[in-house]
Amino acid sequence: MASLDDCKKTPFFDIHVAEGGRMVPFAGWAMPVQYAGIMAEHKTVREAVGLFDVSHMGEFLVEGTGAEAFLQRMVTNDVGVLADGQAQYALACTPEGGIVDDLLIYRRAEGRYLICVNAGRLAEDWAWFSGYHDEARDGCTLVNASDDYAQLAIQGRHAQAVVQELTDIDCSGVEYYRFVEGEVAGVRAILARTGYTGEDGFEVFFAAEHAADVWSRVRAAGIPFSLEPIGLGARDTLRLEMKYCLYGNDISTETSPLEARLGWVTKLAKDADFIGKSALLSQKEAGVNRALIGFALPPRAIARHGARVFVEGVQVGVVTSGTISPSLGTGIGLCYLPRTHSKAGSTFEVEVRGKKIQAEVVKTPFYRRPY
Repeated sequence: MASLDDCKKTPFFDIHVAEGGRMVPFAGWAMPVQYAGIMAEHKTVREAVGLFDVSHMGEFLVEGTGAEAFLQRMVTNDVGVLADGQAQYALACTPEGGIVDDLLIYRRAEGRYLICVNAGRLAEDWAWFSGYHDEARDGCTLVNASDDYAQLAIQGRHAQAVVQELTDIDCSGVEYYRFVEGEVAGVRAILARTGYTGEDGFEVFFAAEHAADVWSRVRAAGIPFSLEPIGLGARDTLRLEMKYCLYGNDISTETSPLEARLGWVTKLAKDADFIGKSALLSQKEAGVNRALIGFALPPRAIARHGARVFVEGVQVGVVTSGTISPSLGTGIGLCYLPRTHSKAGSTFEVEVRGKKIQAEVVKTPFYRRPY
């Protein structure tokens, strides 16, 4: 594992240290894994509001008259349905149908898009996008603007109230997976109603040079709403309760969108011949052999990433994500199972501390917000 000295630092690094964040290497970055503790931070987001530094994420700009057509070839979802100010979850695939990354596409205007990619896949994503891009042929530019942006996520039931204190934009008018561009915390920003927690919330993109001032203003606005900074540990438990996939754990180039049950963002009927479409059409016709499922364990049993999974005594894979759910108080996780055993109510076994424990396939998400 890399040391912190070898890691890149977001514009908020010194602030995290001053706030008491325990810093760890993550995807080549020095990031806070926790402040007050994972359970407490998870509860803060579910019951009040939390502040996340997500500046390690990457941003690509695609602009020009051919931008839409280029993106239609590069991703699985239908970029053509986007309106100005709308965001979309999508996948990039290999020609064989494996997942290169999951990402968000923001249509800023006709011929102007921002793509937000995972930090751990930034180099691979840039090589993949640029490897298929030719400016003269495609009629659009492709720019890696990752170093120019800072990004904060404000998530929780009081997120709208906090953000409204920081802007004249009517936050109630920004619908889910929509965004606006304007002034937030005194700086020009993109304000998007998106997130990775299952709670209401916003993600804010702005110039990295304003990082310290924006953080300070958000913290001040959040005082009446019990806002606290949140680390990677709670971010992981929050997203897992929603069955949001984590690249490198639940999805990879060795998994397909159909196996990962991400067919809803894989538009095989769209006219564009996106990369991987032919392979995925063949897979759909033949039928997938496995599926990503959510499971629950008996009380006090916790299955971690990598724990072996068995069906009728035969190992069929490993746990891709697993934890104790702070909201539910029981062990939950994700893994791939044969389609024959992937329906809710089916049982199988997970190896926990050398013992095989019965697990049950359950409907997901594991958690639904009560408001």
